[in-house]
Amino acid sequence: MPSPLSMIVRSKGEGYQTPRLQISSIGVAVLIVCIGVSVPLSAYLNNPVPAIVGIPIGLYCLFAIRVADQWQKAAVLRLGRYTGLRGPGVFMIIPVIDEISMYVDQRVRVTAVKAESALTRDTVPVNVDAIIFWLVWNAEKSILEVMDFDNAITMSAQTALRESIGRHDLAQMITERELLGKELQRILDEKTNPWGITVQSVEIRDVHIPQALEDAMSRQAQAERERQARIILGTAETEISAKFAEASKVYINNPVALHLRAMNMLYEAIKEKGAMVIVPSSAVETMGLGGMLGTTAISHQKQ
Repeated sequence: MPSPLSMIVRSKGEGYQTPRLQISSIGVAVLIVCIGVSVPLSAYLNNPVPAIVGIPIGLYCLFAIRVADQWQKAAVLRLGRYTGLRGPGVFMIIPVIDEISMYVDQRVRVTAVKAESALTRDTVPVNVDAIIFWLVWNAEKSILEVMDFDNAITMSAQTALRESIGRHDLAQMITERELLGKELQRILDEKTNPWGITVQSVEIRDVHIPQALEDAMSRQAQAERERQARIILGTAETEISAKFAEASKVYINNPVALHLRAMNMLYEAIKEKGAMVIVPSSAVETMGLGGMLGTTAISHQKQ
């Protein structure tokens, strides 16, 4: 936390300040030097002239010397009329006649905006959070054209965000956040450019929807997944039945091939250890497997 003395000596704000009485640390140092030199000199010379001259000079420098940071511009008014910008660095003003109306911060700044319970084009209430990156590129215009540009940016962004929400469906806002941000950036930049301010980008951080609607959308997505799964399963069954129908045309005039296929299916079923397959006698006779099975059994007994 800054000390009270530092707050008096250098007044800093986030975007701009309108100081009425501001002194710099350099002015304080000059005043101390003037008093520290002139008063002992007057006492040494037994002459009040050095003190009479030195103290007013120190007081003049105290209120005449100003300092602007590297990222700041200071607007100077002379008898109420704008005379120009000063800074960054050390500059001088005429006390009483000149007045520093404003310090403007020209760094890139971030402003968070929120649109609560705004209706989309399909009448869905949403809460949208966005952040705006902007900067003052012309300090003179920002001072002379708008009274409180920081608040103006925030209010304009909220209005533009609500208007943009009303022109888009909920699905577009969720899936096309980047396009929504570019649209907001274009709208705000057109409005703020005459103020000497440019909006570099707008980013949509989050889109909040009611919990009941979120649950309904989740159920809808789940039902859509199930529908697609059933369609895929039905398509697979159709393709399998078509292949079976095609295979039946091969077996209809070739009973030997049908028997070989049946024997292969039976072999696949009983080749696993401990597997047991019950086959009707009629099927065994049809495939001509009776003699083969008997021969197999006798061969196993002999072994």
